Amino acid sequence: MSSLLLSFFSSLLSILFIIRYQHLHKRWSADSDLSGPQKFHTASVPRIGGLGIFFAMLVTSLAAYLQSLNYWRELLLLSLAAIPAFGLGIAEDLTKHISSTWRLFGTAISAGIAGYFLNAWISNLGIAGIDQLLAIQAVSVLFTCFAVAGLANAYNIIDGFNGLASMIAIIALLAISYVAFQVQDKMIIYLALTMAGAIGGFFIWNYPRGLIFLGDGGAYLIGFWVGILSILLVSRNPLVSSWFAILVNAYPIFETLFTIWRRLVHQGKNPSLPDGAHFHSLIYRRMVKWAYGPNLLPDQEYLTNSRTSPYLWVISSISIIPAILWWKRPFVLMLCALIFVLIYIVLYRAVVRFKKPSWFK
Repeated sequence: MSSLLLSFFSSLLSILFIIRYQHLHKRWSADSDLSGPQKFHTASVPRIGGLGIFFAMLVTSLAAYLQSLNYWRELLLLSLAAIPAFGLGIAEDLTKHISSTWRLFGTAISAGIAGYFLNAWISNLGIAGIDQLLAIQAVSVLFTCFAVAGLANAYNIIDGFNGLASMIAIIALLAISYVAFQVQDKMIIYLALTMAGAIGGFFIWNYPRGLIFLGDGGAYLIGFWVGILSILLVSRNPLVSSWFAILVNAYPIFETLFTIWRRLVHQGKNPSLPDGAHFHSLIYRRMVKWAYGPNLLPDQEYLTNSRTSPYLWVISSISIIPAILWWKRPFVLMLCALIFVLIYIVLYRAVVRFKKPSWFK
């Protein structure tokens, strides 16, 4: 609990300073591009919120070491392992010139470091044929690095509205903590709640008014952290199905896969190019913004942005709730994953056609 509170207040106060003195750094840190298809903010805002989260994790690691708390080594190792993922992400936030390929590569390196020191490798998925391949160490290592990098990129993709990616990460970390409690894995509980506290400190300033953004550094950092803990929970506890890790991250994972399919197959476009057809973008344009109409006062523009995120919090919970209920029953989790995919597609199609279910208000 002390580490959770320390990470929360370290993040809260460091981000307060970033916001307070943004006039000194906004020429580098501010997101001044307001015209992109995936942009929905109306003012230049610092996009280095991840810096506060990373700082909080380092402060908490140091404090845990000085107090000789349990699991300080794992906390420090995971924080240091995150440097390539976070570093290239924050470099993109400051320079706007780091390609997605390099960011993915950096996150894969971080996953490899964490996997080596914490033995966090994906060794099975409960699927015949694939499990035989994952039994080969080189395949397991490469797949783990690919999966963690993909999840980190997925968090970057869903980071489109105030409080969206950060709350999704908090919900996922709490779900991981709950299952870790069920199997008495205190290390996972500690690592998950400490990061949840740091993200919570950021969330205070990001939601609802969007005074600061996660940026690529923050999105890749929390995506990496959630990914590694999802893998660690399964690898350290044979009772926990690998499909728990998939289902607890189902929303960002499927949003990414669906985006690739939509751009590459349906639209015939480069899947790496940004567009405005993400699920959260459509909910904003076709539901929330329409509901408010054109008569918002200038100081109320944030309302349409912030009221988009709760829809996606609920949608992500459609997969996370079954994950924490049936975390050791792989067949049920597979079925729930299929149901989530079907619900996502039905809702996406309904929003595209603007014929939403009557309860979707």
